[in-house]
Amino acid sequence: MKVDYSQFPHERILCVDMKSFYASCSAVMLGLDPMTCYLAVVGDTDRQGSIVLAASPKMKEEFGIKTGSRLFEVPKDPRIQLVNPKMGTYVRISTEITRLFHRYVPKEAVHTYSVDESFLKVDGVERIWGDATTIAHKIRNSLQAEYGLPCAIGIGPNMLLSKLCLDLEAKKKGVAEWTFEDVENKLWPLSPLSKMWGIGTRTERNLNRMGIFSVGQLANYPLELLEKKFGVMGNQLYYHAHGVDLSQIGAPIMQGQISFGKSQILMRDYPDPNEVKHVILEICEEVGRRARQHKKAGRTVSLGIGYSKDEFGGGFHRSRTVDSPTNITLDLYKVCLELFEENYRGKTVRKIAIALSNIVDDDQMQLNLFDRNKPKRRALGYTMDAIRSKYGSSSILRAVSYTNAGTARHRNKLIGGHKT
Repeated sequence: MKVDYSQFPHERILCVDMKSFYASCSAVMLGLDPMTCYLAVVGDTDRQGSIVLAASPKMKEEFGIKTGSRLFEVPKDPRIQLVNPKMGTYVRISTEITRLFHRYVPKEAVHTYSVDESFLKVDGVERIWGDATTIAHKIRNSLQAEYGLPCAIGIGPNMLLSKLCLDLEAKKKGVAEWTFEDVENKLWPLSPLSKMWGIGTRTERNLNRMGIFSVGQLANYPLELLEKKFGVMGNQLYYHAHGVDLSQIGAPIMQGQISFGKSQILMRDYPDPNEVKHVILEICEEVGRRARQHKKAGRTVSLGIGYSKDEFGGGFHRSRTVDSPTNITLDLYKVCLELFEENYRGKTVRKIAIALSNIVDDDQMQLNLFDRNKPKRRALGYTMDAIRSKYGSSSILRAVSYTNAGTARHRNKLIGGHKT
């Protein structure tokens, strides 16, 4: 089956990635050149096991230190500077960068994908600024001149190809452009499949079992067999392998929202299951709050537990669907406790993840004769959210947050899980 590209939109999309954003920002604040200095941003410079959040290009190139490395892996070299993160500053700089994008395109033509990565649709402004490549160079030069920050920009006919162009070519060249004609020569040879944006390790393993090891093999696999194996996702995998993506810049972020979740790597090992339950309750509170914030509820609750490296890793991930949709914290907690009791094997816990899926609008409630207080508990959740919104996240906390196991008080002082 040959894909007819004439049936699909041919837009002009830029994917802008700030190189080693945290490290580059910290370097500029210290008066250093981000491209030539040796600098690493570490979660906590006082803890040898702390994670490297970002490393300058020279750190990656000469010492092999990258995001995810540990502080004890950083060599003792006098040229290397180690700094704590300044998340509040990074977020403010990211906001200023977005304002710079607005000089070139309307606000609705910008999609902020993450704190250091954005998509820009430049159709319609090319008569003002020049073609997409010219605009990319103008933006790149402006970021360097005004903020001293380096970036790479991939250009494509849709969000997918602009992102793939960024990851596979532009990060080496600075600016690069892909068209549908480049898919067969530049995208299809890609292997392993996990290098493909949108394919995780679990999907990769399933595809490998089917004899699919490269994007080209995926693109030439029968569509009906992929749909039979993966359902709707199989259709998406097939068309993504051909470079086709119908995602729209400017679409509401909540459109297509399929879950609300939160995962947390604990600051220490938790050998006591009662302490683990305290953190589970805190995370259920946050997941419920996120759902309530968007006036949503869900029927399926998922709990993931990761064991400590001292236990040789491992863990479990289980889900359970309830009779009626909910976003009530204690309802979520009850299901998570059931899953925990059924699957926990007495090992030391280091990671907890909770998600609420099977999402519906929270505009109606099925009443239960055996739970007459449910409307009050639902209203209580929204009331607690309103108090936190007005007076701060720590203005009202559950008692477990004041125990030695609780993490909420500490994490409420952080931005993105790190120091402000």
